[in-house]
Amino acid sequence: MSTETELIDFFKALAEPKRLKIAGILAQRPHAVEELASLLSLSEATVSHHLSLLARAGLVRARADGHYSIYELQKDRLENMAERLLAKETLPAVAADVDMHAYDRAVLRNFSGPDGRLKALPVQRKKFEVVLRHAVTLFKPGKRYTEKEVNKLLARIHEDTASLRRGLIEIKLMQRANGEYWLAS
Repeated sequence: MSTETELIDFFKALAEPKRLKIAGILAQRPHAVEELASLLSLSEATVSHHLSLLARAGLVRARADGHYSIYELQKDRLENMAERLLAKETLPAVAADVDMHAYDRAVLRNFSGPDGRLKALPVQRKKFEVVLRHAVTLFKPGKRYTEKEVNKLLARIHEDTASLRRGLIEIKLMQRANGEYWLAS
């Protein structure tokens, strides 16, 4: 089973309020279907359905006890799954096949002319930041630039070099001191 499928099953299992309540009840102690149905004012068939989804996700398990099946929360499994599935690197990996630069390209395409220069600077902050991320690619890491050099490079994409220069400093893509500019680290 892929991590993405496992994540979906995990969240689906806990996303329904009645299943979440069942998990909460089972976190206190094991229960039979009949008990859970009574506690939640649901039919036994409905509780069995919810338990099967929780079991499919590996969150509960049943054990036979006479004529009853006693369900218990797999606390260790729940904790291990949560820790593994919600790890810092897991969620971003699910989006690995998403083109994270598509929005930037669309904004630049909408604001650029056939020569690649910007027709206008976006008014919306988010779109202006796209332009600034594009503008910063004109500069080399480790190199210091005079304001005149910065303006010359920025003029390649738009004549309002002051707005671009100020924006690069404001969103901390570049730094400035003593009349020099450089890429922020």
